[in-house]
Amino acid sequence: MSARAPTAVDRSEEAPPRASVLRRLGLQRYAILIVFAAMVLAFGLAVPSTFLTIGNLSNILGSQAVLFILVMAVILPTIMGDFVDLSLGSSLGLSAMTLAVLNVQHHVPILLACLAGIGAALVVGLLNVFFVVSFDNNPFIVTLGMMTIVQGIIYVISGDNSVGIVSTGLSDWIFNNEFLSIPLEFYFGLAIFLVVWYVLSFTPVGQKALVTGQSREVARLSGVRVNRQRSWAFIIASVLAGLAGVAYAGTNGTVDPTAGSDLILPAYAAVFLGATAIRPGRINPLGALIAVYFLATGTAGLELLGTQSYIQQIFYGVALVAAITVPKATRGRVFARRRAS
Repeated sequence: MSARAPTAVDRSEEAPPRASVLRRLGLQRYAILIVFAAMVLAFGLAVPSTFLTIGNLSNILGSQAVLFILVMAVILPTIMGDFVDLSLGSSLGLSAMTLAVLNVQHHVPILLACLAGIGAALVVGLLNVFFVVSFDNNPFIVTLGMMTIVQGIIYVISGDNSVGIVSTGLSDWIFNNEFLSIPLEFYFGLAIFLVVWYVLSFTPVGQKALVTGQSREVARLSGVRVNRQRSWAFIIASVLAGLAGVAYAGTNGTVDPTAGSDLILPAYAAVFLGATAIRPGRINPLGALIAVYFLATGTAGLELLGTQSYIQQIFYGVALVAAITVPKATRGRVFARRRAS
């Protein structure tokens, strides 16, 4: 009796990979909130006398206002498909330094100095439009060059020195005055968030931005003026970076030449981490809001535990890598289940 030839395995009968618990419960979009709650619980149990206090809450909410405004700036070109605008951090620094030099060294009234700082950041945005949009250049390369140029200008106008003390009137309106024990700058950042969130979520401008970011060719065929959309994104982002510079000057009183350069990585970490929440796989302001304060809570907890500052940088880096990796891993499991079915 001849040996029976092995038969091919019918892959259609294989059990599809099991979905994750979060997916089965429909909680995938809230994963970051679940981890957030667990982290608050862990820090609360570890250092209850300092972490679970109104003072710590005020510190977390108020201290991140500058970063949060910068995150709203970063979202705009990113959602249009121009994924990296490295010049926004230096635009923040240029705004803050212009304001400080004019107000402190040349005694320009604080309101005019603030407008000049925002105007300086706007010029950077207009240059980005010219070189990136008009010539269809790679935004990463152009904004990297622009960041370097602007940083050099900051060193020139500051004389490579910190400049302060900025008008106490600005500090009062930004940081010193509080509402419900939280500095006013938090509410300014919240107002900017609400405008960005509403426009991107509930207006035709937001729908056009989404289509442009997904496929510029499809957007063009749909009648969207892609270059106009991208231009406005760069311009408004630069204005928001300028406002973040004003908030920075009001918060710190003294402006360092490196102001803003240390904030661009946390800003992008928050934007991409936020894309894993609420609307997974899509850049969204609400997810970014959650991500900013998720990262802020993590660093605040680590500080209260006595960790070194470099641990906080590692925390930001891990969050950014996870933000990029998790959605792809999730999509991979989805595709695997579809092939199996």
